[in-house]
Amino acid sequence: MAQAEPDLDVIAVEVYRRGLAQLLSAIDRSSEDAHPVTNIRIIRGDGTDVLEHLLTPASLTGIRVFFPDPWPKARHHKRRLLQQSTVAVMADRLRPGGVLHAATDHADYAEQIAEVGDAEPLLRRAEPDEPLPISTSRPTTKYETKAHHAGSAVTEFIWVRRA
Repeated sequence: MAQAEPDLDVIAVEVYRRGLAQLLSAIDRSSEDAHPVTNIRIIRGDGTDVLEHLLTPASLTGIRVFFPDPWPKARHHKRRLLQQSTVAVMADRLRPGGVLHAATDHADYAEQIAEVGDAEPLLRRAEPDEPLPISTSRPTTKYETKAHHAGSAVTEFIWVRRA
């Protein structure tokens, strides 16, 4: 995705070493391409901490959250990334017109995401075919492939930060 939008600087946040290693390998492989990836900065850490402590209000053009852990057991729902408080911080960190793009294959989590995103006063749902500052096309992830094989529907959300 970063390679497709070389005019955007991308901050990739990952807490797990394995995820970072995979990303670094992909970046390294891109160096053999005609257009190597040079617009990614990587932070190892918790996404919520990065949003709260390292990024300033109205500083981001977009935030992408694809297939976050659904924490399916009810007693673990408090661990879900896309909660009211986190979505409020995400909305605050977006520039006016900035995009929050999320996707999940977990139906219960999709309901929660819809509720918290729609309840956030700084956000509104993007209109179909609305021009956006970032692309909303995304590669198929391994989680999405598993979901399709299991017969689960993927729900995608796109919100825009109000002016």
